[in-house]
Amino acid sequence: MTHPLVEQLRFTRSEWLRALEGMPALDAERRLSPMNSIGWIVGHLAWHEQLYWLTRAQGLVPLPALNEIVASGGPATTPPLAEMLEAWRDITAATDPWLDGLGRADIEARLPGPPGSRARLVGSMLHRITYHYWFHIGEILAIRQMLGHADLPDFVGDIDALAPYRPEAPGSPA
Repeated sequence: MTHPLVEQLRFTRSEWLRALEGMPALDAERRLSPMNSIGWIVGHLAWHEQLYWLTRAQGLVPLPALNEIVASGGPATTPPLAEMLEAWRDITAATDPWLDGLGRADIEARLPGPPGSRARLVGSMLHRITYHYWFHIGEILAIRQMLGHADLPDFVGDIDALAPYRPEAPGSPA
């Protein structure tokens, strides 16, 4: 059974996609400084999922270009939305089997960090990336409002049906 933290991440991803619905490609490349472009935000979240769940957890870097285009601390870029969404879909498809296999012991294990930093718990990193998505959902919607987009989501979707609270199942794998 999928761990509840992974289910919450999946719900958050769906809310993030909802914030992108109807996004015009050219508007996604606009940068309203000091904010990043929406294309950058999409690629940045792909980069973050790759960094945590593929690179640090498994030693894989399927899309090394993300490290150059949308990494934290890099120069501002305005990549095309379609390209970044494709990268995000490829990365999340690659991460999902690993995330689906996480049991309690895995969630409580340490995920290697960058050289010279302390390793954090996988569960803490699941929280971190989930909250990171929510941060960028707000940013995307603010940018879209500034661009004059209408009919945007104005509240969290149906969490009760799609991602209700549930404790770990008794006897879930350690």
